[in-house]
Amino acid sequence: MYDVEADPYSYPGTTVLKNKLDLRDQEDLTAFEAEITNQRSQEPLPEGDLDYAHYRAIHKHLFQDVYEWAGVRREVRIGKNGNWFCFPEHVDAQMQRLFVALAKENHLRNLDAATFAKRTAHYLAELNAIHPFREGNGRAQLSFLVLLADQAGHPLRMEKLDPELMLEATIMSFGGNEGALEKLLAGLL
Repeated sequence: MYDVEADPYSYPGTTVLKNKLDLRDQEDLTAFEAEITNQRSQEPLPEGDLDYAHYRAIHKHLFQDVYEWAGVRREVRIGKNGNWFCFPEHVDAQMQRLFVALAKENHLRNLDAATFAKRTAHYLAELNAIHPFREGNGRAQLSFLVLLADQAGHPLRMEKLDPELMLEATIMSFGGNEGALEKLLAGLL
């Protein structure tokens, strides 16, 4: 659950996000969201240039059946456990900065596995810290990660991904320690 200031994304008096099915129970919404985004993730993801527009298109693809705002930058400040993500007024600039840097690194192509894992951990940590969407950032990150890795010639064995370890590594990277995330990614190569 996110920490959030006044939240126009939620039904009044609740923390349940407004959704296309008008589900007002968090468990129902969570179950629907998981089911539909899993189905959408099995479909071909949108094509693009591994840039900010492409990243937004991936989020929209995954969440188009759940939220009107799928693929749209959030307008509220959010955080978890007292740690605030990038303020919404800075999200676009930070995402542009990140994707310009990724393009300058040739989208991590032509790197050995160890260097790929290290640089990917950095970009994944940055994406997480920016957290451009109100919900669904982790799933968008993983889908983008798969595309990035495939196009860089380092396909990931996602069946080996331990979600608990991924969460722990992501939290550590938010604090500036990208080592656990790097190790986790190296184990998927």
